[in-house]
Amino acid sequence: MHPLIHIAVIGIATSAIAGCDAEGTAQARSQNSRGLSPAMIAEGQRIFRFDTFGDEQRWTDQLRMHEVVETIDPITALSLGLKVDADALPPGILDTVELDDPATTVALLKLNAVVGLKATVDSENHVTRLGITCALCHSTVDDSVMPGIGKRLDGWPNRDLDVGAIIASSPAVPDEAKTVYNGWGPGKYDPRFNIDGLNTPLVLPPAYGLRFIRNETYTAEGPISYWNAYVAVTQMGGQGNFSDPRLGISVMHDPDLVTSKLPALRAYQISLKAPPPPPGSFDAAAAQRGSKLFNRNCRSCHVGVTRTDNNQGKLHAPEETGMDGAYAARTVNKAYRTTPLRGLWQHPPYFHDGSAATLEDVVAHYDETLELGLTAEQQDDLAEYLKSF
Repeated sequence: MHPLIHIAVIGIATSAIAGCDAEGTAQARSQNSRGLSPAMIAEGQRIFRFDTFGDEQRWTDQLRMHEVVETIDPITALSLGLKVDADALPPGILDTVELDDPATTVALLKLNAVVGLKATVDSENHVTRLGITCALCHSTVDDSVMPGIGKRLDGWPNRDLDVGAIIASSPAVPDEAKTVYNGWGPGKYDPRFNIDGLNTPLVLPPAYGLRFIRNETYTAEGPISYWNAYVAVTQMGGQGNFSDPRLGISVMHDPDLVTSKLPALRAYQISLKAPPPPPGSFDAAAAQRGSKLFNRNCRSCHVGVTRTDNNQGKLHAPEETGMDGAYAARTVNKAYRTTPLRGLWQHPPYFHDGSAATLEDVVAHYDETLELGLTAEQQDDLAEYLKSF
């Protein structure tokens, strides 16, 4: 397996509170509130949005992506799912620049306006260093200016982002790896591709609504700071320390540019609330009927306020829920956790592999797999209830 690999997400993990009760007990609430001072949250936001952890060593020195971005115009960049922070733009600038000119991309990088990219640009407008941040995969924008340009929405998975195609544009990636990367499609990545050379890409999950959730990854292998360190070091290429004997990984750097930033990063991540469904986005009467169906058929796994029995330490073998087990087989636990239900309306497709395009598909899957025997009307009602999360 070639060592030049892909970016995954930072902050796709969990609340670090082991033993957090599914109902959010007073003790768990107190523990989860520690470290959430406004100053720490603000520092965590800065880290989440703008800190590369020194990963320029991968994206510049190895992948040479600084050369690539100089050739890409904003229209192409937007088509790859990259986003532009409207708040970083001077008033009226979009009326005076050409969006089909690569020079405009460099100008946007100088303004620190491309979400998740951090660049150093010299006096001749050449990009000399380029790195990525957590926000690349775990922020999007509200499209308030135009598609792909607007105000930041941190924690929202960027399901438009074609991570694989971006990496495949590197002149340093071999052809066989380019084929894999180009096969992922928008909104997907594989956080084990560089570990075992296999390929079962996952959809980017949301990084909001993490408070009181014990494990935030699909296979529940560690709390939030574990996964922040894992991704920052092994996926982004940051200069930090990460060790997990279960995976046979031990990476050390001096200086360590990751570990000291994990507490603030975690504080910001767990401060991000799940977005409520837009008014009128679901049928309230149908959702009310669906809530009764949910309580009857789904509450054994989707328990408590977090709607996951993983807060009680439970995991499920793939065959229990009819899920493809290929990715689970590549992980430590060999199983999946019950997905917490928050912001469901916002982030299709569903399941770890994106095999359910809609919440109606999710309900149909479980109706068949668990032999629930729901009528078509009941399935519709249950889907409407899920849209209310």
